[in-house]
Formats: sequence, structure tokens, C-alpha cells
Amino acid sequence: MGETRSTNFVWLKLSALVLILGGLSFLLWKFGMMPLFVCKARMIEFLQSLGTWSFAGFIALQAIQVIVAPIPGEVTGILGGFLYGMVPGLILSTVGLTIGSYVAFLLSRVFGRPLAERIVPRSVMSRFDYLLESKGSFLVFLLFFIPGFPKDYFCYIFGLGKITTKEYMILSTLGRLFGTILLSLEGSYLKNDQYIFFAALAGGGLLLGLLAVVFRNRLEQLFRHVYAEKNN
Repeated sequence: MGETRSTNFVWLKLSALVLILGGLSFLLWKFGMMPLFVCKARMIEFLQSLGTWSFAGFIALQAIQVIVAPIPGEVTGILGGFLYGMVPGLILSTVGLTIGSYVAFLLSRVFGRPLAERIVPRSVMSRFDYLLESKGSFLVFLLFFIPGFPKDYFCYIFGLGKITTKEYMILSTLGRLFGTILLSLEGSYLKNDQYIFFAALAGGGLLLGLLAVVFRNRLEQLFRHVYAEKNN
């Protein structure tokens, strides 16, 4: 009897997983929302069409771009500062990213590897498989803080691991905050035609990203070493 219930529960989880992924993909396709995440003009047009609901629409877009991990989030981050200003844009982006990070983490924790392996590329999963055993808070923070790492994929990876939901939410939100501030500032500079400041900030962000890419392998080796030291 117990084995039958366990089997039925597994099939129920898999069926719910198919419905969630299929439903989300259908909605994005049906309403033509995929191009919104890479085209600033279309995104602005979409948000303006929502009128007083544009704040909620923007938060939803930020959340979706985390859950549908391959979608880049830089456009939405800059757009928040451009449309709403530095502080409101930062707040709205942070709320959306936090919601998206929580949903992705929760989906992975509930549905397990079948979901995570459908979203996270095998190469990324194998590179960061050691994180599944990690409970190091500072390491989690660094991975979300340093540019160039696949933060949205981490939401699903950590969902399979041992970190608690509370720790994950605090660390991922704080880790994303620096990058969100920079993107919101860039959008604010564009809004106010402060192109010199925008170019300087964007150039600095690009340099940090390039450095992270160049030294990514060394950083990953360092993180693995830190994890090994902590767990020996």
C-alpha cells in the first residue's frame, strides 16, 4: 500500500511538472511575450499598455525572467531605472527578482531533478554539482554577487541542495542587490540623458563582467577548494 502511494505521488509530481512547464511556455508563446525580454521598445510599449498596472507588470516580467532562466535579465534591470527612476526601479526589480528566485527555488525543491535538469544545462549542472552539498552561506552570497555566473540557474541548483529556504532567500537577494543597483542606475542615467555617466557605469560593469569571465575557472576552483576545506 505504501509503495503504491509513493508511486502515485511521483506520477502526480511529474504530471504537475508537465502542466506547469507546458502552461508557462504556452502563455509566453500565446501572448507573444518572449521578444519582450530582449527588445526594450516592445517591453516599454507592453508596460505602458497596462496603465496603472505597469508596476505589477514589471514585477511579473522580472520574476518570469528568473523562472525561465535562459532569458537575460539585463534589459529588464535597466528598464526599471529608465521607466520608474533609480529608487523605485531598484525596489520593483528587487521585488520581482526575489519572487522569481523563490518560485524557481521552490519548484526545484518540490519537483526535484526532473525539473532542474530540464532547465539547467548539463554542463552547468556538472560544474556546480558540489553546491548540492554546500551549506556555506558566504559561498552562496558570492555566487550571486559576482557577475558572470549563471545566477538564475543557481536558483534551481540550490533548490536541490541542503540550504534552507530562509538562508537562500536572504543570501540570493543580498547577492543580487549590487548588480540590480548598477542596472537601475544605468536606466536612470538614460532617462535623464546623462549619457556620460551611463557610459562610465556600463563600461565599468562590462569590465567587471569580462574579468569574471576571464578568471571564472580560477574562481570556480577557489570555490571548490573553499567548499572542500569547509567540509573536511
